[in-house]
Amino acid sequence: MAAPLDLDQLQTFIAIADTGSFTRAADEVFRTQSAVSMQMRRLEERVGKPLFEKEGRTNRLTEDGERLLAYARRMMRLNREALAALDDNRLEGSIRIGTPDDYADRFLPEIMARFARSNPRVELSVICEPTVNLVELIRRGQLDIALVTHDDERSPSEVVRREPLLWVTSANHMVHEEPVVPLAVGRPTCLWRQATLDALDRVEREHRILFTSWSATVIIASVLAGLAVAVLPECALRPGMRVLTESEGFPALPDGRIGILRGHSSQPEIVEALARHIAESLDNISLPAPEDPGSFDFAAIGLAMRGRRHKPGQMAGW
Repeated sequence: MAAPLDLDQLQTFIAIADTGSFTRAADEVFRTQSAVSMQMRRLEERVGKPLFEKEGRTNRLTEDGERLLAYARRMMRLNREALAALDDNRLEGSIRIGTPDDYADRFLPEIMARFARSNPRVELSVICEPTVNLVELIRRGQLDIALVTHDDERSPSEVVRREPLLWVTSANHMVHEEPVVPLAVGRPTCLWRQATLDALDRVEREHRILFTSWSATVIIASVLAGLAVAVLPECALRPGMRVLTESEGFPALPDGRIGILRGHSSQPEIVEALARHIAESLDNISLPAPEDPGSFDFAAIGLAMRGRRHKPGQMAGW
């Protein structure tokens, strides 16, 4: 029987992947750089494949390294969950979490399931509101933590995921070809709404607002019914939608950033534990790019091994 992988080596491997440097990873795992290098040599010997390649001063993962990284993250999460489940001093209490409805639909089931497995004595109360409302609830002390659309000015949250914003229409209707494009958008304070209007103005595409709503469910329903075009994040895509391209007159949009806001909780240890679970869950959820840029192959959509990482940039959001 093959010997099992070493969790200490995997922890160091993840640190190198996240920091892009053996030196910075050594600081993360409290080892010397030579010890880190030795660990990685042993790990490569164990798997029988090179895991890193040099790219300037940065250590870049090979294709095999990327594959191992997804498994390494899962193994470390399971290790933490196992230890938490056997901990007599495990967390206990209640926590209030807020999120927009589209994030709740796409992300919250996995986040809550994973958190509940390792923290069965913590009760979660969920509130679904637009980001602007969640920011106010956090400020008032009525929420402990919130998953929000990041805004540098209104909600300076800790960014944990980025997703492309996409123009979407019904796959069964041609509403996007109307001379004056009907739109389904958020309320006037919605940043995605402003990004939508600015983009169409920039290419001088005529448009009119047909639906206005805080609810992503309402926006999605209007698109699927063939009544309007909307801008949605990748996580909000549904079967029956088609993604519109620049060649069809719909310009590229900035990415949206998802972040975590923390309130002034009386149980900060629970807040931090949940924040860590959220970040780890979002880091491992992804939708694969479609083969045809004009549509999504929803049969292929699922949970990928690893979420995409991007540098922070311009944002838009509900």
